[in-house]
Amino acid sequence: MADASWKVYTGEGKVDQSAIDRLPKAPPWRRFEEFGSARAQTFQAPEGIVDVVNAALYLRRPLLITGDPGTGKSSLAYAVAHDLALGPVLTWHINSRSSLQDGLYQYDAIARLRMANLERTGGLDPSKRQSEDLGRFIKLGALGTAFTATDRPRVVLIDEIDKSDIDLPNDLLHVLENGTFDIAEIAREADQKARVKVAVTGSRERVEIDESGEVRCAVFPFIAITSNGERDLPPAFLRRCLRVDIAPPKLEELRAIVRAHLGTDQTDVLEGLLTSFVNRRSKGALLATDQLLNTFFLVTRGASMTSEERALLENILLRELATR
Repeated sequence: MADASWKVYTGEGKVDQSAIDRLPKAPPWRRFEEFGSARAQTFQAPEGIVDVVNAALYLRRPLLITGDPGTGKSSLAYAVAHDLALGPVLTWHINSRSSLQDGLYQYDAIARLRMANLERTGGLDPSKRQSEDLGRFIKLGALGTAFTATDRPRVVLIDEIDKSDIDLPNDLLHVLENGTFDIAEIAREADQKARVKVAVTGSRERVEIDESGEVRCAVFPFIAITSNGERDLPPAFLRRCLRVDIAPPKLEELRAIVRAHLGTDQTDVLEGLLTSFVNRRSKGALLATDQLLNTFFLVTRGASMTSEERALLENILLRELATR
């Protein structure tokens, strides 16, 4: 019987400083220094999606991507940005508290007030009057940043729109249809400043906004909006989006996805896992592709793993998220 040397943690309470060094290199999808490029380069475009992406690019329309968790909805945005050299993806993660302004800009009034108080009480040099630099306290969100592009479009990922407040899709629709929004705080101080330099998402640079406070889109971004289908979206919103549904990948697609991430070694193990994965899914289990990737990575990196241990890990890692 093989020893348990693949386990760096034994639970025996004994200190082994060298154990952690036996871990293999992290799987590609957990290497954060190359996170975006790894997702893009390993993305396998499902059938039919290339045509819809091109239509969205030509028509300057948002693309609404639906499908089960783990089918690659978010990765599509990274693939488009990578293949068309459109820079880092600007991501807006939606939750129940998200408002339209979160995607457009944030104004930190409290930080400005604190700085003004410090200048008044001598905590900061009052001659520099940093609190009067309005742009220091405004930062454009993902969508707002994309609207300032002047040459090439940016890619915006609006992730999980169905988690939003009921009004957000229609609020968002208004901005996307008109291609403009206002920064009220700049307009309010128009008589004091001609132009204001504000921060943007994903860069240390600042962009200038004129005294009107209006940000008008010159180059419409590629906007990928994902949905897990947890609730119905307003008909007006749906009508103005191009839509595509990513179906769970089939056997051949799964095989290609695993090989794109982890190569073609251990073919016998891969085929066994693919069979198990597809069988479980055919019985109604809702399984995500990353569960298959995690399982294959682990059982092929534990060189001294027994068949019993592999079977146990397979049951743990391929545990269903839900049933249809």
